[in-house]
Order: sequence, then C-alpha cells, then structure tokens
Amino acid sequence: MLNWRRIKLSVVVVLSLGLTIFATTPYRPLHAEEALRVGFAKVDITPSQPTPMAGYYHGRLSTETHDPLWCRAVVIDDGANKAAIITLDLISTTRWMTVESRKMIERVSGIPAANVMISATHTHTGPSLHEPNSTRYMEMIQVPSTELYMTQLPGKIADCVNAALSNLQATHPHYAIGVEEKLTFNRRFFMEDGTVGWNPGKLNAKIVREAGPTDDTLPLVAWMDEKQQPQGVMLNYCIHLDTVGGTQWSADMPHTLIESLESVFGSDKHIQYATACCGDLNHIDVRSASPQKGHGEAARIGVRLSGAALRALPNFVAAKGSKLHVTSQTVPLNVFEHSPERVAWAESIAEKSKQQPQPSFWDMVEAFRILDNQFRENKPYDVEVQVISVGRDVAWVALSGEVFVQLGMDIKAGSPFRLTAIHELANGSIGYIPTREAYGQGNYEVISARCAEGSGELLVQSAIAQLREHFSIQASKE
Repeated sequence: MLNWRRIKLSVVVVLSLGLTIFATTPYRPLHAEEALRVGFAKVDITPSQPTPMAGYYHGRLSTETHDPLWCRAVVIDDGANKAAIITLDLISTTRWMTVESRKMIERVSGIPAANVMISATHTHTGPSLHEPNSTRYMEMIQVPSTELYMTQLPGKIADCVNAALSNLQATHPHYAIGVEEKLTFNRRFFMEDGTVGWNPGKLNAKIVREAGPTDDTLPLVAWMDEKQQPQGVMLNYCIHLDTVGGTQWSADMPHTLIESLESVFGSDKHIQYATACCGDLNHIDVRSASPQKGHGEAARIGVRLSGAALRALPNFVAAKGSKLHVTSQTVPLNVFEHSPERVAWAESIAEKSKQQPQPSFWDMVEAFRILDNQFRENKPYDVEVQVISVGRDVAWVALSGEVFVQLGMDIKAGSPFRLTAIHELANGSIGYIPTREAYGQGNYEVISARCAEGSGELLVQSAIAQLREHFSIQASKE
C-alpha cells in the first residue's frame, strides 16, 4: 500500500527546491502605479453539531471532523476600488447566501456588494444547505440544524472578508498556468449500443470513448510583495470533489493540496483553491481497476496538484497593470416545462422519497427537477455572470452552476486575458448546465438540469463579452 505521508514529505522537499528557484528571480521594486494592496483571511465554517450532509439523494448525518471546512477570502484594493474573492468548502452556494453575505460585507467593510464573488469547492462532505423561501424541492426538506447553520454563515463570510481587509499589504499579481494530466476524467462515455453512459464503471468493456474533453490546466495567481515573495497563491482546477465519502466533515482534495503548499510557502501564507468547470468530470479513471475512494485518494490528488504548482513556479510572469474592474450581467435562462401528468407523477415520487424503500435514483432526479421548475411556475432563472479583472493579464469569471467543462474551455478560448480562472457554483447555483450537444445525448446531468438547452452557451456569450469589455477598459488605463 502506498504511504501517502512519506510521498507528501517527498513532494514538500521538491516543492521547497522549486520555491528556492522562484525566490532567486531578480528583485524588482514595485512602482507606485503598479502596487495593489491585497489582504487575506480564513475562517472556520465547520458545523458545531451533527448536521445532515450534502451531495446525494439520500440523507446521512455527520459524525465527526476529519479536517475543517473553511471560508477563505482575498480582498483586492487598487486605491480607487475594492473587491473580494471568496471560496467556501461547501457543496454549493445559494442565491440567498450570496445576497445576505454581500449585504453584510458591504455594511461592515464598505466593499460594494456587486464587487463580491462567492464560490463553493463542491465538497460532498460538507453540510446540507438551507435556502429560506426556496423553490428547490431538496432545499425545502430541512431540519433546525441546517437552518441554524445557514443563518449564521453570512456573518462568518463577512467576518472573513473584514479580517482580510484589515491586513492589506502592497503586492502585485504574477500568473502562471500549470498542467496536471490524468487526474481529472470525463465521466460521460459513448457506449457500444450507441447511447451515452454516465459513470459506467471501471474496466467496462462496452465503453467506446469519452463523450467530452477534460481541462488539465491549473491557473495560478501569486500575490508577490516588494521582495518578490508570495504572500498568497490562488489556484483553480477542473475536478469534481466527490472523492472522500463517509460521514466526516472534510474539504476533500483541497485539504491536502493547501496543507502541502503551506508546508512550502509557510503556514502564514494564504493558499486559496476554487473549483473550475467540472459538471461532466470526476476523478475516476475507468481504465484502471485500482480503487479510487477515501481520504487516501483525496490526498493523492492533492499531492499531485501540489507538484503541478511546483512545476509552474519558474514560469510566473508579472501581470501588466494593476487596476481593478468588476462587472456582472444577469442572464435569463428558460426552464424545462412539463405536462400536468408528469407533474403529478413527480409529486408521487417526492412523497415516496420520504419513505423506505425510496424510489429509484433516476426517478428522484427527474422528479425533483420537475417540481423545482413547477414550484417557480416555469419562470426563467435569472443567472448572474460576474467578471473581476486586474490589469490586462488576469481575470476571474463566476458561473452559477455545475458547468460542463467544454463551456469553461470556450470561455477561456474567447478571453483576451492571458489567465482566465473560472469559478463555478458561484453567487448561487441552478444545478447542472450541460452543453447544447449533451442535451441530445441525455443521461444524469441532462435529466437533472433545470435549465433548457442552449443555456450554457448563453452564459459563455455573456462571459466573453464582459471579458473583452474588461480588456479594452484595462488597456485604456495603461
């Protein structure tokens, strides 16, 4: 059996060598017009009592903590404007959570609500989320502990941002794009019978080929002080965080990733991970018979990503410009509509889901989608697409759902910025957002999707239009 503690130690040694190379790059003082002030903070958001856990269509109650869940925040101040980029070790974000957190942040810190980006890593070993006055079926079936957790969460997020604001320091962003292959896999496959399968199992002889791509890139932003030392590192990867399982609270893979990088950069340095577009991805290699579940597997992936960050260290480049720009656009997305007969069927499945044995997984997936859209009277979802940029090299995009990887790759391909990091499950979520092509192929993500065919492409159009506008404005400021 592999000794991941020993492997982790070896990687840390190698990472340290890489950091030494990084630290010996020539010193270049920051010019006043280049300097940004950036602050960092983290706050523990692990539930303090047993609470229902998120991620599946069956309930499970937490038993203990393997590693804490964190809210992490980076606050950016260019002297004229401020913005906050926040990540949460949670299954998702909700619109209520976003609105309430933004209100509190603006009140306690003065950062405009519109300049706050909040995303979730999508760990499946975090708490179930309550949404007051929700129209989503699964968010209406709650217990007092989930309601209590959610009502306290916006205050903790605001505290984290306020703490980051209190330790602003002069920095300048540097960027690099690492690569780590064979960690993330498309989970949809063309099968011998002509269908598209979903998670068809390891060594399945009926698999023909993957039905979609992967994005193996690892965007990194390092906030460097005047001595060219990183005070914070932000990184972003396309992988679905459902590795651990069980009933222990855990951030999943980012726990080891961040712990490993802190071992190199120092525990006082800020490492912040965000999940990129991975709605049709996971960590499972179907061409290998090796088991891939549990904390050991999460640690393996985290160690590998640490190595990818190491390999990128010598390639960091100082970003051009230092002005901050933030925009967002609300994009209405149509929903699937259903006949009265299908609504009645869905209601019967929902009632049976409260009993044992439960209906089939597939029936619950479709029924909950139907009820969610019916409860909102089939009105379009108003989805926020947000863009934050610094100078004309670095930009972040927030998308509100579990977005298919091809859509994220299309945004990156259309972006004029050298580094475009996409945060999914940001500022709320409407669930899965497949590509137009996938709707005709069916299976889990399509059956689950609340939004109609073509929705993902509308989000791509909005993101690219904003990115191009940002780039033009940033170039005019130089």
